Amino acid sequence: MHMNDTVKDILRRVDHTLLSQGATWEEIRAICDDGMKYGCASVCIPASYVRRAAEYVDGKIAICTVIGFPNGYSTTATKCFETEDAVKNGASEIDMVINIGWVKDRLYDKVLEEIKAVKAACGGKLLKVIIETCLLTDEEKKEMCRVVSDSGAEYIKTSTGFGGGGATREDVALFKANVAPHVKIKAAGGIANLQDAEDFVALGADRLGTSRIVKAVKAMEK
Repeated sequence: MHMNDTVKDILRRVDHTLLSQGATWEEIRAICDDGMKYGCASVCIPASYVRRAAEYVDGKIAICTVIGFPNGYSTTATKCFETEDAVKNGASEIDMVINIGWVKDRLYDKVLEEIKAVKAACGGKLLKVIIETCLLTDEEKKEMCRVVSDSGAEYIKTSTGFGGGGATREDVALFKANVAPHVKIKAAGGIANLQDAEDFVALGADRLGTSRIVKAVKAMEK
């Protein structure tokens, strides 16, 4: 089957993701191969594989990794060190998890301060901020749209995929309505098929964190 333009457009928004605890180098390499073959935006992989993957792909695809993942409650200093380390190892995109307890305590200034600190640690690389929508109220989500808009981060991201729930259409629509125009949206977690992907893009998602879109495209080619 020839890939149509819609499918190509979806693939170039995909952060092709493998973050399971038992991920092996062989599996990471396969994610890199598929990411390059299908023209994905990036591969999103654990920090310990960043250096090897960056050498392996040799600039043919962006390497994305996760910081303070998946719980978000490590200290700001720890998150900044993780970020600097990842960038030094060859990461060009950083997906950080916010401190969700601080949101519950309404310490939005602290959350903002932390995101700004991690952004500085990125040294100019792209920052996506994971707010874990499944654990937040709509009010908290809206506040986080404001905080991320003020932080200098490029993206707000729905989910880790480890928090018990993933991206919903409602959350992406809420983001679109509440972030500043310069903030892009990444939907992640539970994006099962091309229809899901198309819906999220139509609602305003610029990136999709998923492994299943490439799988779906591969299945269509058989």
